[in-house]
Order: sequence, then structure tokens, then C-alpha cells
Amino acid sequence: MIDIIPGILEHEWKPIEDKLLVVAPFVPWVQIDVMDNTLVPNTTFLDFSNFSPSKLLPQLTHLSFEAHMMVAHPEKYIKPLADAGFKRLIAHVECHDPRLFLDQVKYEHVEAGMAIDGSTEFEQIEPFLEEIDFVLVLTIEAGFSGQEFMPETLEKIKKIHENFPDLPIEVDGGINPKTAGLVIDAGATRLISTTYLFKNPESVAQSIAALKGE
Repeated sequence: MIDIIPGILEHEWKPIEDKLLVVAPFVPWVQIDVMDNTLVPNTTFLDFSNFSPSKLLPQLTHLSFEAHMMVAHPEKYIKPLADAGFKRLIAHVECHDPRLFLDQVKYEHVEAGMAIDGSTEFEQIEPFLEEIDFVLVLTIEAGFSGQEFMPETLEKIKKIHENFPDLPIEVDGGINPKTAGLVIDAGATRLISTTYLFKNPESVAQSIAALKGE
């Protein structure tokens, strides 16, 4: 089964809330991008308390959130995100100390994921694949949405799937109906769509179906 997860990269709360309202009727999970200008040259909205069920609009409280942390020191965001109700936390293998993240995230009741950038080799993330709950493969360079899909990343997805067949594989970057088919064939089980899904907000259900190949 393929899961479609909307991805949101925004600098202010209002556009985040607007996008959540667009996709809430159609999906159970949403990925929130977190950047602080340390690992990548971009910043995003960082007041995670807004995602707490007590602060969300009633029509959004059923959503589950995962955080894609494109930051040099993800460990400092673990507790604030967990306290806000995030259920999956993803650090980059390119961060300052991925081992520190994995050691500290165990103290929270969350799933721990690790992301690998488009140009990073499989061997860099391989030592961590046995102890994470899922992996996120970027098919672009981290930091900005709207980039072109990097076809050379398909081999990385295949290699992860072949070596760890039971590990959920999320894929993010340039995902549209054509590239979705490619990454699913390579072993992806969750597709993150940041640009394609929100291009036509009035037809989100049809866009999700198209990404699934339905």
C-alpha cells in the first residue's frame, strides 16, 4: 500500500494552516519541513506549539504530523516537537551528529526516521538503517521545494529496499504521477508531495489518486 503525505514548507503559520485545511479531508498524515539556516540556507516556521491539538482548528485535530528536520542539530528540536504532538521525527544523516539524535529520540514516544540528501551516497546512511523506524530518501537537494527530480537517486531507493525489505521508504522531491511510478517501482512506500498536491487545491483527491497510479 502506498501512502501519500503532503509536505509543507512555509515561513509563517497562516499559509501552513491554509494548506492543512486543503488536505485534511483526504489524508491522515502531513509532513512539516523544519529549517533553521544551519544545514541548508533556508528557514521555516519554528513555533511548534501551534501544532498542539489544543491550538489546532477542530477540523485539523485528526491529523498526525511528522517533522523533516533539515537542521545541523536536530537533537535540540526533539522535545519541542514531541511535546507539540509530532509522532515521527526525521533527522538528516548529513547533520552534525546523527548518532546523538538517535540516542536522544529514544526518550520520546515517537518514530525515528533518517533522511538522506539527493547527492549523498547510500553508504553514509547504511549503518543506521537497522535501528530506525523508516527512511526518507530525497530525490532533490534539501532546502527548497519545486526542484527537478534526480533520476540517479532511484538506485539508492532500490538498494535500501533490497537490503532492508521491511523498512518503510519515504521519498520526497519532484514527485508527480510520472516520478511517483518510478520511485514506487524502486521500493518506495510513502510519497511526500509538496508542490504537485498544492498546485490545484480544488482537486487534491484526484491528485492523490494520480500519485498512487489509480
